[in-house]
Amino acid sequence: MASFIRALSQHEQINFLLSNRIPRRLVTHLMGWLSRIENPVLAEFLIRGWKFFADDLDFEESKKDRFNSLHDCFIRELKEGARPIDPQEDVVTSPCDAVIGCSGKIDGTTIYQAKGFPYELSDLMPNATHQEKYHNGTYVTLRLKSSMYHRFHAPLDCNIRQVTYISGDTWNVNPIALKRIKKLFCKNERAVIELLLDGNGSITLVPVAAILVASMKFHCLPQSLDLTYDGPNLLPCDASYKKGEEMGYFQHGSTIILFATPEFKICDHLRIGEVIRMGRPLLTRNTSNKINETNCAKSTL
Repeated sequence: MASFIRALSQHEQINFLLSNRIPRRLVTHLMGWLSRIENPVLAEFLIRGWKFFADDLDFEESKKDRFNSLHDCFIRELKEGARPIDPQEDVVTSPCDAVIGCSGKIDGTTIYQAKGFPYELSDLMPNATHQEKYHNGTYVTLRLKSSMYHRFHAPLDCNIRQVTYISGDTWNVNPIALKRIKKLFCKNERAVIELLLDGNGSITLVPVAAILVASMKFHCLPQSLDLTYDGPNLLPCDASYKKGEEMGYFQHGSTIILFATPEFKICDHLRIGEVIRMGRPLLTRNTSNKINETNCAKSTL
């Protein structure tokens, strides 16, 4: 057992060094350039290399299994019906395929990225109104592995009037980095998107980009948000989505942190470290305003 623990520790150290102790922005720019080269032969070569590190990468549910570029593969679409959407009006569905990370009650304005690593709402989102709105609310961290489906969808019927873009670093957001880098989510490039809902409560999505192809595309905006973007931070828009409609995509694996006001609670069946598919129940409206305790301490990630 001791030898196994030492081997695991060494593996984590190597993983951390390979993904974080490198010129992250330079590597991300280079990967972005390389991924967009349209050459089926090169794309196949790069995807084979990707499969070496992500043995769960498969295209069984994809609309196609041959790609013109690595970027084309990253943002692949799924076959019709591959992700059924829960139709219940008061059920918030997962906006993406993901591994469930830390989740539970927001302690006033304090959240946890990993066990023992707290951060404040004000560190993640700059708007004071947002910070007050989610006081004692609920949060769920959804980690998209690089091999997963990268598109994200509306968790409820909603409207979007503004996207806030916050430039930042490109740290890897895997569990190893989360255990070592304090306030990691607050360091990385990210966006803040408030979803305007019919009925009680409010939900905000915070997509956080990461190393390699650190780029987010929202269909309600004409431009992609990435390391080359130098426009305004507040981007007005006017978009309406039905539950399950596609809102945009990451161009590599990353994280979405979902914040909800105290009217919502996390579904009882969810477990830290398990995979959830887009469209499956994540939260329910909670008329009693009773919120479950934080699950981060039980994390298996």
